[in-house]
Amino acid sequence: MLETRSEPLAQRIHRESTQASISEIARLLQEVLSRRLTAYVAGVQDGKTVTRWASGEISEIRDFQVEQRLRATYEIVLLMLNFDSPGTIRAWFLGMNPHLDDASPADTVRNGDLQDALQAAWVFGIGA
Repeated sequence: MLETRSEPLAQRIHRESTQASISEIARLLQEVLSRRLTAYVAGVQDGKTVTRWASGEISEIRDFQVEQRLRATYEIVLLMLNFDSPGTIRAWFLGMNPHLDDASPADTVRNGDLQDALQAAWVFGIGA
């Protein structure tokens, strides 16, 4: 955990990410990242799945890892919205990141390295 992290902000964002419905999560991620990028980081084949989540057609995710990646991505996006615009956040997810050994945050989340991606988001936000 980064020592410079604002604990009240971290706690609030974490609580929001655990309490949000799949529909809420998918709607925000689809809006900020795009349907296709959201599907990629979640690890699902089709962007239509994201639309089904967002519409409430699918309200429960059976694959634990997919839901874990989706909620972690949501937590990262909520955090970053405190510091940056949606366009910057999307670019951050796609770009090579020196705090992730030049991997993109999108690849890092998809590969299940959720803590690393969250820490990189904090570093990016604090440095802004």
